[in-house]
Amino acid sequence: MNNILFLDIETIPQFPSFEDCPEPLQHLWSRKAENLRKTEGETASDVYNRAGIYAEFGRIICISTGILTTENGEPVLRIKSYFGDDEAALLEEFARLLNRYFYKNDSKLCAHNGKEFDFPYIARRMVINKIKLPVLLDIAGKKPWEVNHLDTMEMWKFGDFKSYTPLNLLAHVLGIPSPKDDIDGSQVWSVYWHEKDLNRIVTYCEKDVHALANVYLRMKGFPVIPKEHVVRVEG
Repeated sequence: MNNILFLDIETIPQFPSFEDCPEPLQHLWSRKAENLRKTEGETASDVYNRAGIYAEFGRIICISTGILTTENGEPVLRIKSYFGDDEAALLEEFARLLNRYFYKNDSKLCAHNGKEFDFPYIARRMVINKIKLPVLLDIAGKKPWEVNHLDTMEMWKFGDFKSYTPLNLLAHVLGIPSPKDDIDGSQVWSVYWHEKDLNRIVTYCEKDVHALANVYLRMKGFPVIPKEHVVRVEG
């Protein structure tokens, strides 16, 4: 399975608060927020913490990746993260990975809810940052069976289109340790903008990749990768 790149991304609003946004972006977010308010009194500023889930208003601060391999005859998950305050730089580095190692016909990307979120978000932010799309992300004009994207949430649906199952719930029911033992996705923006703790976010993202790979393995009938067989690649 070393032709599969498991990945997860962490995103944040582009600015610390609605008030910090340039005026044109404030206007555009206000229009977007009209459909996001849960109560009558909520303002565009109140829901700005949710801007990170939209590629037009957010940006990527971390992409964690995992590759299954073997070392000394034992299965190993090698994890490497691309992260930082400079989104264009981390996207360039991630694009180089795809262009160098994941360009063949049997190469695949795998993420949980990746088809709805991770893959299009990365592609949109690459276009915004004027980065040429790698083959695996440039799906325009391709037939569905030509798109090499795996999605564990889609796999779990088994054809049920009305179901949404988050990764931590799926991990739990499959007997896999939860990746949400510290923070969850809704807290990432605050940890980044208020606590200034990017390393904590990277650790959280890498735990998601470990859980993702194990969910995929369980659904394919293979043993999971224990924590002691996860190798973090630096640099």
